[in-house]
Amino acid sequence: MITPQKAFRFLLCLFLLSTAFANWSHAQTDSTMLNTIYFEALENGHAYENLRSLCKDVGHRLSGSEGARKAVIWSEVLMNTYGFDKVWTQPMMVPHWERGAPERVAIAGKDSTLDALALGGSVGSNGMTEAQVEEFRTMQALRDAPEGSLSGKIVFLNQAMNAKVIDAFNAYGTCAGGRVWGPSEAARKGAIGFVMRSAGMRADDFPHTGVLVYANDTDSIPALALSTNASFYLSRQLAANPGLKLQLQTNCRMLPDAPSHNVIAEISGTEFPNKIFTFGGHLDSWDVGEGAHDDGAGVIQALEVLRLFKVLGIKPKHTLRCVFFMNEENGSRGAKAYAQMCKERDETHLAAMESDRGGFAPRGFHIDATPMHVDYMQQWLPLFEPYLVHIIRPGYGGVDINPLKEFGTPLIGVVPDSQRYFDVHHTANDTFETVNKRELELGAAGMASMVYLIDKYGFPEKIER
Repeated sequence: MITPQKAFRFLLCLFLLSTAFANWSHAQTDSTMLNTIYFEALENGHAYENLRSLCKDVGHRLSGSEGARKAVIWSEVLMNTYGFDKVWTQPMMVPHWERGAPERVAIAGKDSTLDALALGGSVGSNGMTEAQVEEFRTMQALRDAPEGSLSGKIVFLNQAMNAKVIDAFNAYGTCAGGRVWGPSEAARKGAIGFVMRSAGMRADDFPHTGVLVYANDTDSIPALALSTNASFYLSRQLAANPGLKLQLQTNCRMLPDAPSHNVIAEISGTEFPNKIFTFGGHLDSWDVGEGAHDDGAGVIQALEVLRLFKVLGIKPKHTLRCVFFMNEENGSRGAKAYAQMCKERDETHLAAMESDRGGFAPRGFHIDATPMHVDYMQQWLPLFEPYLVHIIRPGYGGVDINPLKEFGTPLIGVVPDSQRYFDVHHTANDTFETVNKRELELGAAGMASMVYLIDKYGFPEKIER
C-alpha cells in the first residue's frame, strides 16, 4: 500500500533528480559555450593585432594630447568595422598637461645624469634647481619631519614596494600615496624639490611616472621619479656624503582643459534592452612608452568581448556596452562623464566590469558587491578551472567603473597575474613587445565568459534588491 508519506518521498526524489539533471544539463551547455569562446579567442582572435595597431599606429595617448585625439578617431573607426548595433563618442573636457623637454637630475659635481621622469602634473622648475638632499625611507617618516626642517632642500623619498606582499597590486597600493601626496608633504616642510624611488620591484633603468596631487595649502614644487637603479645609486652616494647636493630641472606645464571623448559600442539585448552590462578599460595612457599594458590591453580585451558575441552569434539578453574611457590616469573625467550620462538616462545596470591591470595571464575576478553576489558567482568557478582561472572573491572593481557603484551596480575587476606588471607600469618600457599574445587572448576569453554567464543567468531577485 502506498501511503501519503511514501508518495511524498517518491515525488521529492523525482524533483531532486530532475533538478540535478537540469543543473547538470546547464553546466554541460555552459561548459561547451565557454570552450567555444576560448577556442575562438585563441584561434581567430583579433585582440593582439588590434593592440599592435593601437600601439604602433597611435602610440602613447595622454589626455589632451594629439595622441589621445588620434586614439579616439582610431577607436571609433575600428568599432564601426565590426557592425555592432551602436557606436558613438561621448564628449567631455579633460586635463592637458605637457612634459616638455626631457627632465634632468644629476648629483652636483658629477657629469652623469640619473634616469628620471617628471611625475604627471608636476610644475616646471624654471631652470636648474640645486639643493642639499634629505632622504626618507617611508612616507610616514616624511610626515613626521618637523615643520621647517626641510627648508631649501630636495626631498628624496626612497620608499620601496614591500617585496613580502605576494600580490604586487597590494604592494603598490601601500606606497603609491608617496607619489600622489609626497611632493605636497615635502613642500609643507619647506622643501623646494622632490624626487622618489619608482613604484616597481625590479632593479632597472626605467623610471615610473604617474599622477601627483598638489595640496591647496602648500607650494607646488617640481617632482620626479628616479629609476630603481638610480635610487640605489643616489642612496649609496648619500651614505658616503650626507651633504651632497642634487640638481634637477623639469620643463612641464599645465594647459587649459582640452576636449576629448569616451568611445562606446553596443550590442542590444533581446529580452532586457534597457538593462546594461558595461565593460571596458581606459584609452588614455601616460606620455612614455605605448600604453600597451596600461591600458591598451584592457580596452582591446573589452572590444574583443563584444566581437566574440557578434562572431559566435550569441544573442545577449541584456544590452552589452563596451566603453573606452578617457582620462583615467590624471582625472577620471571619462568615468565621471559616463556615470553622469547613465544617471541622466535613468539607466539600470546589470553589472560593470573593468580590465586595467595589464594583459598578463588571467587569474580571476574581484567582486565589489554584496557577499550574496560573491557567493552566487562562485558557483561558476568549476567552469573556469580548466582555463586556470581560480579567483572569484571580494575586491576592487576599477577606477572607471567605480562611479557606477552609487547606483548599486555590482562591479567586477579582472585579475591577471601581477608579478610582472610593475616592470612596465607607467614607464617607457610599456610597449607592444612586452605583451604576450596568448595571455592577452586568454584574458579576453575569460572576460567574455563571465559576461556570458552573468548575461544568461542574471542575479536572483533577492540579490538585486
